[in-house]
Amino acid sequence: MADTSAQSRPHDLPDDVSGTLELLTSGDYIAGRDLATVVYLALAMQRPLLLEGEAGVGKTEIAKVLSSVLGRELIRLQCFEGLDLATAAYEWNYPRQMVAIRIAEAEGRADRVESDIYRRDFLVERPLLAALRERDSAAPVLLIDEIDRADEPFEAFLLEVLSDFQLSIPELGTVRASSPPLVIITSNRTREIHDALRRRCLYHWVNYPSVTDENRILQLKAPGAGDRLRDQVVQFVQKLRDEDLFKRPGVAETIDWANALTQLDAVELRPELVNDTLGALLKYQDDIARIQGSEAARILADILAAD
Repeated sequence: MADTSAQSRPHDLPDDVSGTLELLTSGDYIAGRDLATVVYLALAMQRPLLLEGEAGVGKTEIAKVLSSVLGRELIRLQCFEGLDLATAAYEWNYPRQMVAIRIAEAEGRADRVESDIYRRDFLVERPLLAALRERDSAAPVLLIDEIDRADEPFEAFLLEVLSDFQLSIPELGTVRASSPPLVIITSNRTREIHDALRRRCLYHWVNYPSVTDENRILQLKAPGAGDRLRDQVVQFVQKLRDEDLFKRPGVAETIDWANALTQLDAVELRPELVNDTLGALLKYQDDIARIQGSEAARILADILAAD
């Protein structure tokens, strides 16, 4: 079992929660202390981190930021229905194996074919195996994105990787990581994740940001928006999240909308401007139809009345 003491942590990892908060901030990621705490624990204890939350709240971005600020390679496994071993972990290079078999037969070495073709150099690495590979640099950040989109049987395959940072290959043996990767797993909760996988991870629910935090995010991600426009955009989006929508806008949509409005040289929200640009904020026609017109005007009027 890997040593998870503070002394065994790589030198570039933060020493405490405050340091983790500063680390995320240095990567332009605005996080609360609760999120910084669970990220710190995941790094310090070398445990996978399962992040759940609505789409667009910044779960995937956490892995990208950690990769950037720690100078680690980012290895991303994008999950989807039908994801299998060959796509996620490894597969054998069958054309090369066939060539090797033909050569062995021609040279009279048919009895040694099996040992010849099941070698590491005949493996085609996929994300999981690549994350466990021996490397001179620091261990990578492994992002297993949207695990809820994969089939349930795939979760069972992940258990060995998440528990022991190893992968069993029947023909070759067990590949173990000498230095465990930093594993971030995200889920939009389109289905429930099995308890066996949850037990192997630290867990955090990533919520929508507060008004203050979302304003700070726009200052970083939509710097062209003026103070008045930025404040109105944040207030409008925050009120939209209280509406009965099929898909409430996430932080990613807030950033897109603010940048779209900036491209139109907007300095403040107006009813016609909101109606014309709702497609940058809402991604379903039913939601747009519900908000467009009188409802958008009402929300905007409430915001202006509060100024």
